[in-house]
Amino acid sequence: MGSTGLSFSSSFLGCLISPCRLHNSTGAAEIRNPNLNLCRTADHGGATMTMAVPSVKPNTFGYKNLLDTFMVDVQRAEGRPLNVPLISPFTIASSRIDQVGNVAIRVELRNGCVGWGEAPILPSVTEEDQPIALAKAAEACEHLRRNPAMTLSSLLMEINGILPGHQFASVRAGVEMALIDAAAKSIGTPLCRLFGGVTNTITTDITIPIVSPAEAAELASKYCKQGFKTLKLKVGKNLNADIEVLKAIRTAHPDCSFILDANEGYTSTEAIQVLERLQEIEIVPILFEQPVHRDDWEGLGHVNRVARNKYGVSVAADESCRSLADVERIAKENLAEVINIKLAKLGVIGALEIIELARVLGLHLMIGGMVETRLAMGFAGHLAAGFGCFKYIDLDTPILLAEDPVLEGYEVYGPVYKYRNSRGHGGFLHWDNIA
Repeated sequence: MGSTGLSFSSSFLGCLISPCRLHNSTGAAEIRNPNLNLCRTADHGGATMTMAVPSVKPNTFGYKNLLDTFMVDVQRAEGRPLNVPLISPFTIASSRIDQVGNVAIRVELRNGCVGWGEAPILPSVTEEDQPIALAKAAEACEHLRRNPAMTLSSLLMEINGILPGHQFASVRAGVEMALIDAAAKSIGTPLCRLFGGVTNTITTDITIPIVSPAEAAELASKYCKQGFKTLKLKVGKNLNADIEVLKAIRTAHPDCSFILDANEGYTSTEAIQVLERLQEIEIVPILFEQPVHRDDWEGLGHVNRVARNKYGVSVAADESCRSLADVERIAKENLAEVINIKLAKLGVIGALEIIELARVLGLHLMIGGMVETRLAMGFAGHLAAGFGCFKYIDLDTPILLAEDPVLEGYEVYGPVYKYRNSRGHGGFLHWDNIA
């Protein structure tokens, strides 16, 4: 089993809480520790559970320290389907989905703290479909239940062995989210603080999928009224249609900034033609994401050079960036200026590795998602707020859902997300309603 690639500090910056477990007269488990208060929180379909929380202000504590010092002892772990309807079909150059079919992960530690994660499924982008993701989640959760207590770092390395590489990155991300969330709750710390605490607020763009010019204009007008300043437009299926949609959006929302996301749909020649035609109508996107196929490295580099030198447009690598080796190649060969970080594409620990390397190599960072609920988006948003190093933030997909199954979590004010002083990422599901 390989190393995660991160160099973790073994220093200890604060006292971790190790509550003892007793039983009350009803036989229910009760947690007591002189350094803890007991609070009650809703979980299991509204049932009440007792959870230990610190009686003093939580310590500021980094995730690397947590990895090597927190002992994880799992009592329960399970994955279930998380099916949520979309407001309307979500079409990109490479696929279309009509509803979200993800996998929710719930991990309960013996100290009573519950962590939540989500494995997003997006055909043609993630390699797992929902049945495979559920099966692999069950395998990982069984391993968690069987395992003796061990450090969070050691347990995450074992999960990496069960769910290796890009093949199972989405499920791995969901399990990692749940474990890290449970650990953060155990020490009474918001995730954004664990990840650096730079801010507790982020501002996202909003995505317009591949639709007709009239539909795109209607969406742009709606998002303008809601306060969104940056629109991310899915393109790449038909160059001429894409230009017409952009014209319609510009008329409806003349002050917006554009991000173009081709999802591998163009050839390098077509990508440059798009920029030429947009220049003619005085539209300059702030970013051009994944203009060509993920394996067309030469084409990506060519578009990057022309876009930057002739049009002043940055190019982002998304599907082309799935490993540390990809990041090194992108930087060395000048293939893109921006790397798109997606937890479901890389896993949480893999994403942290790539963030670290990309910053060293001088690449700009974007954070995005597949099509997730506020469970996974909450985790990603905490990470973005904590690090404070993302030039582009694309964490909008919960806004595209017809329902919100997540309780509590971050607060939404149009494009602005605020992360309060909740423990972990703060969101949870009524588990008994997730059949």
